[in-house]
Amino acid sequence: MTHIIPNMHFYGNCKQAVELYKRAFGAEVKAIFLNSDADPADYMAEENHKELVYHSEIIIGEQRLFLNDATDGYRAGNQVSLLIHFDTVEELKAAYEVIAEGAEILSPMESTTYCAAFVSLLDKYGVQWELMAG
Repeated sequence: MTHIIPNMHFYGNCKQAVELYKRAFGAEVKAIFLNSDADPADYMAEENHKELVYHSEIIIGEQRLFLNDATDGYRAGNQVSLLIHFDTVEELKAAYEVIAEGAEILSPMESTTYCAAFVSLLDKYGVQWELMAG
């Protein structure tokens, strides 16, 4: 079966992003490998990139996500938008309190005709999140 796995690229702060997502969404860290862990046949990092994240995997709810520090070939931006659906507004608000720190709010929290609460933001690492409940 085919699965879509969002792959999120960071620019030297992937480890910090993983920690933020653990706190905000209860993410389970399945793996985190640094460039220094990479098999040289697969990837040879420059010396100043050895401590950056080569590959990490987290689970939020039932969704698997890949995260890494891009060292070449990628531009900073919002390549991925991720929507997380919460069962309750209280759960959304708890996550929002954490993820909103240092974030740019794109769409303030409000109720809509299709959900009890919705908010869209760019977190402090430039990742666009959309939080929805109900």
